[in-house]
Amino acid sequence: MSTKKEYCTAQFDFADDKKKGLERSVSDLETAIDDAKEGSAACKTDIENLDAGIKALDKQVAEATEQRKEENSDFQTLMAGNTQAKELLDFAKNRLNKFYNPKLYKEPASFVQISSHRGQKADPGPAPEAPGDYKKKSGDGNNVVAMIDTLIKDIDTEMTEAQTEEKFAQQDYEELMKTSAEKRSTDTKTLAEKEAMRADLDLAVAKKSEDKKDTTKELMATEEYISSLHAECDWLLKYFDMRKEARTGEIDSLNKAKAVLSGADFSLLQTNSKFLGRA
Repeated sequence: MSTKKEYCTAQFDFADDKKKGLERSVSDLETAIDDAKEGSAACKTDIENLDAGIKALDKQVAEATEQRKEENSDFQTLMAGNTQAKELLDFAKNRLNKFYNPKLYKEPASFVQISSHRGQKADPGPAPEAPGDYKKKSGDGNNVVAMIDTLIKDIDTEMTEAQTEEKFAQQDYEELMKTSAEKRSTDTKTLAEKEAMRADLDLAVAKKSEDKKDTTKELMATEEYISSLHAECDWLLKYFDMRKEARTGEIDSLNKAKAVLSGADFSLLQTNSKFLGRA
């Protein structure tokens, strides 16, 4: 009987310790699953933000590139137009100088002779001076030349300013492209890392969920085993002392019965004991 009690007690202790360990494991797994789910959700948010940021950056780069093309096209058009305007003004100024300031006149590098099948002659040049008292109004000519110089100067200023603006605009664009490329590279790398991290976390959720399922099954089996132990051992443990005392009495009675069967007279022993007591 003592061995049976020791067996039940040992099994209860073992099963109880195992149950507590499994309960802790289930609790730890639930915490780990919750943490992994939260991490996965945070990664998802980061991924969405990074993806949106990359798309916005690409859009900004495309818009900046289109704007830079338009600005450069406007610059090229302005420079071409101003260059032509300067050439015309220089041509007009030179022609005026030929009439009003011959010393400042510059002979063109080449002449274009115009001929046709009609037999027209080449341009004979400027008309000869009028005879008589006619005089050149050099003052008016100089005023016109000065006005042309002013126009040319204004055009030069405009072209210089345009070149400066174009230079700075191109520098700003190149810097934007550089920083945008660096940011896109960094964000793309971070995006890949976040996607890999999220995949690992989702995998961890699946694995730990499976572990929790198995551990929960083991816990339930342990609880069933503990229930079976209660069914088997509760009555034994509850009445163990009473049964032990009864068993001791039974053993004593059996020993006495055995002694009687062996020839001992317990009634005479009791009588003698009383007689000796009165003496």
